[in-house]
Amino acid sequence: MSMYTAIATSAGRDARAISSDGKLDVKLALQKELGGDGLGTNPEQLFAGGYAACFAASLQFVAASKKVDVSDAAVTAEVGLSSNGKGGFQLDATLRVELPDDIAPELAQELVEAAHAVCPYSNATRGNIPVKLVVE
Repeated sequence: MSMYTAIATSAGRDARAISSDGKLDVKLALQKELGGDGLGTNPEQLFAGGYAACFAASLQFVAASKKVDVSDAAVTAEVGLSSNGKGGFQLDATLRVELPDDIAPELAQELVEAAHAVCPYSNATRGNIPVKLVVE
């Protein structure tokens, strides 16, 4: 049983995406790079924002269990869209994790890998799309 279920509706890349509670209501637009006008956000940007937020929360969760302060950490998600070579499309992701300077590189890598193991987005994409972890 789900702890929470988000519900959103859209008619496509040149439409709106609206959540059932009305808190999300965004204009979507096909990217200029794909032949659109680019005058709205796109699904890849929404995915990147969600993944960055979710991974940052997962990082805070695992760091707290080790009593490490990562309150100044930030996660930047880069989500790419490309052809899958079979007539469809695929995503790839790079997560750039900025941690406080006083965290040793070995501990930083351990925290990022632990966050990747518990993050719902990472678990949903594991084995489906390539995800590169970069500790900065």
